[in-house]
Amino acid sequence: MNNTSPSFDPDSTFMYGLAAAVIVFVLAQSVFFLVRAVRRASVAGMNMSVVRKTIGSTALFTLAPAFSIMLGVVTLAKFLGLPLPWIRLSVIGAITYELPAATSTANALGISLSETVSDPSVFSAITWVMTLGILPSIILPPLLIKKIQTGIVQIKTKDSKWGDIFMTSLFMGMISAFSGMVFSHVREGLRGLLPVAVLAVSAAAMCVCGLLVKKVHAGWLENYAMPFSMIVGMVFASCAASAFGL
Repeated sequence: MNNTSPSFDPDSTFMYGLAAAVIVFVLAQSVFFLVRAVRRASVAGMNMSVVRKTIGSTALFTLAPAFSIMLGVVTLAKFLGLPLPWIRLSVIGAITYELPAATSTANALGISLSETVSDPSVFSAITWVMTLGILPSIILPPLLIKKIQTGIVQIKTKDSKWGDIFMTSLFMGMISAFSGMVFSHVREGLRGLLPVAVLAVSAAAMCVCGLLVKKVHAGWLENYAMPFSMIVGMVFASCAASAFGL
């Protein structure tokens, strides 16, 4: 397929209007339930100073994941424009899913992601893959979460050690699935080795953050370890790509 058609602009006014409408709707929901929660707390006789303190600390806590989301939007905006990543990552998606979904679709279509997608059929295909792929995470949890939680509790109750191993194995399985994309192009020379190097540098940055949290007791860093590691990886990738002309 061809990605040079000028017939579609992912940064068009329509796309920005659509994104703004979605974000405003989500924000309106948040404000609605916040107001209702405060009113309910007042009726229940709760200490309003504690309620306000809780709201403030919770808002501050959301800054950590917000940095990761912002970096994800910037990463995807390079080839999908700003509105679509803004919608996806502000509402339901995560960079660990959205980027692999977009990349896999582009590779299947033989499209380079070094430039902004301008072919409407390619943009539509990527959007549909992102949307359909994430639907099971919306539909299945209400149906299966009780059974899953019961099973996990039973495993941990019988043997807490094996329960921890089981949960760690699930996490490592997810990481292994994503790592396949990193190592799939190692035969392409320096260009293929760059993702591996970025992975190693990001992992090293995460380890440094972990050591600082444990050894120096920098507890505040725990919430910012992921965005910090992502920034380090992105800076390294930019510098390495520029140095080697990739």
